[in-house]
Parts: sequence; C-alpha cells; structure tokens
Amino acid sequence: MMQIRGTITTRHGNAACVAAALSPDNLSSMETRAEGDRVITTIAGTQLRSVIASVDDYLMNLAVAQDACSLRNNREPNR
Repeated sequence: MMQIRGTITTRHGNAACVAAALSPDNLSSMETRAEGDRVITTIAGTQLRSVIASVDDYLMNLAVAQDACSLRNNREPNR
C-alpha cells in the first residue's frame, strides 16, 4: 500500500493562535504545531484523493484561522 505524506509550513504573526485554531479540525492523519512564527502541519494517508481533500480543507481552515487570529490581535490593547 502506498503511503503519502506531506508537510505544509506557513509563517504568521501569531503562529500559536493559528495552530490552536486549526488543531480541533485535524483528522487522525494530521498533526499541527507552532514553532516560532511558523505553523507546521503534516498530512498523511494512503489514498491520494483523500490526502488532496484533506489539504483543500486545511487550506480553507487556515485562511479562516489566520483571519480570526489577526482580528484578535488587532483588538488587544497596547498593540
């Protein structure tokens, strides 16, 4: 059986917030963590279509998480 694995790394002003917002939506084949200003997500699977669908969902969730964390940062005092 073929194993497919990939890593998506993105940079954010508040990577911890973005990673925390993404993690609840992770499937069992996904891992998301923050390292410094980066969010690193690894996606694995055995069927290409499933992995592609997971990446597509992840990218949509990433956009929403980034927007939510940006709004949160803009509303915090002394920023």
